[in-house]
Amino acid sequence: MSARSANIASALTSMADRMPRSTAIYVPTGRGGDGVQRYVEHTYEALDGDSTTIAKGLLALGFESGSRAALMVKPSYELFAVTFALFKAGIVPVLVDPGIGIPALGTCLAEAAPSSFIGIPQAHVARMVLGWARPTIRRLVTIGRKLLWGGATLDDVRRAGGAKNAPALPTARESDMAAVLFTSGSTGIPKGAVYAHGTFAAQVEMIRTTYAIAPGEIDLPTFPLFALFDPALGMTTVLPEMDFTRPARVSPRNVIEPIRKFGITNMFGSPALLNRVGRYGDEQNVSLPSLRRVISAGAPVPASVLATFSKMLKGDAEIVTPYGATEALPVATIGSREILTSTRAKTDGGAGVCVGRTVAGVRLEIIQIRDEAIAHWSDDLHVPPGEIGEIVVAGPNVTHSYFHRDEATRLAKIDDGRGGVMHRMGDVGYLDSDGRLWFCGRKAHRVITTAGTLFTDPCEAIFSTHPGVYRAALVGVGSGGTKRPVICIELEEAARHRDKGELTKELLALAAKVPMTSRLDTILFHKSFPVDIRHNAKIFREKLAVWAAGELS
Repeated sequence: MSARSANIASALTSMADRMPRSTAIYVPTGRGGDGVQRYVEHTYEALDGDSTTIAKGLLALGFESGSRAALMVKPSYELFAVTFALFKAGIVPVLVDPGIGIPALGTCLAEAAPSSFIGIPQAHVARMVLGWARPTIRRLVTIGRKLLWGGATLDDVRRAGGAKNAPALPTARESDMAAVLFTSGSTGIPKGAVYAHGTFAAQVEMIRTTYAIAPGEIDLPTFPLFALFDPALGMTTVLPEMDFTRPARVSPRNVIEPIRKFGITNMFGSPALLNRVGRYGDEQNVSLPSLRRVISAGAPVPASVLATFSKMLKGDAEIVTPYGATEALPVATIGSREILTSTRAKTDGGAGVCVGRTVAGVRLEIIQIRDEAIAHWSDDLHVPPGEIGEIVVAGPNVTHSYFHRDEATRLAKIDDGRGGVMHRMGDVGYLDSDGRLWFCGRKAHRVITTAGTLFTDPCEAIFSTHPGVYRAALVGVGSGGTKRPVICIELEEAARHRDKGELTKELLALAAKVPMTSRLDTILFHKSFPVDIRHNAKIFREKLAVWAAGELS
């Protein structure tokens, strides 16, 4: 691989050379008087050329290759153009989900120490008021109308990049830092995973081969960061009309209409979004024959959601649920047909959630559960086959460190003895006799009791079989080495009027049938679980534990 081709942005240029007039992105512009959504389209040639102009413009205005730029742009054409421009210029985009909360956002930006800030006007206002990364930010770009804060507009950048004396673009190596992507923070303050250009390239290739994605397909990505893979995969992006921070509240019409209008072949959606759209589709007898695959990630997808959404699919199409994390993606995968016909019953019985077989190129190990750092790999770390342990992975798609979080890196990475690292996923699970991985929850969420250790997902599944339960969450209450296990329940809308005493009896009867949950005797009902803003699916069990402690006191 040449130095120039090592830049992940070269994948966009390759697609632009291959199919210049093909549409790269359709952006919704609002509904006309007839109620029909209108779109503006941008070709691969236009996106590639514009991103090159922006890249040169940034360098011409004094942005330095190798520096970091905080990027806060809503899902839009500009998100694609500026992100690929930063890659091309060798400037490292820092991507933080605004939905993690103001305090955490400020912490993340302070850690990333960006020297520039590129954002929409609202982001600049927040930056000024809240003092985000004030000691380090020196250069500003506004995407939209610039007010009192100085710097350049995106149009200024384009003019600078189009000048005859605009600088040439730098080359990149596979090992060069490409981006800092912050995790969702489901178990604490989000951490910035350091992506190299080679990491991105490996992930693109693994996604392409694992799911047989071909150039010319059309994608409806309801998660913005996943959309950035589309140009490299040669997929046309159709941006949906939705609030990306609230996928559970999406209008099903705004998902179904573009699928039918454009003949969408691929869709990415969180479990919460699939649940909402699937229920609507079931009620309205909707059919979506163009879809070849639906990809859902962020949290385990309940089998009931898979079953309902699958009714809209035709032929060989199915929902695939890759297992992975910001630090390592993809790791394993399984399809909805195997779940519904083979693993669902075991999940309902407390076996955990089957997330499938490892993808080609990934090494996966199950090791003893430890909370302390593990400096060097040893085969002695393995647990016996079938036993629950911590999930550890290695491969070209795995990040090697967190940015400015040395202690977090020490706790999450293991020297493999061969010049590489193994990443501790922070999850627990086991491998079955068929080589399939079963997910049993986050390591930090396990509840150590006087009678043994309880794992979240196996226990919660027992209670989730009750038709009135929307979600269940196991938390530990108390201090010290052992805690009191408590099951928190979020009810389905139709069950919220029912007597809580009767529901408690029914749930405890279910628990009594399974040895693992037979000792659980405390159930609390919560109106609406706190969940992550990114997928509306990961339960913030730490917050639930505090709430439960207050209820029990």
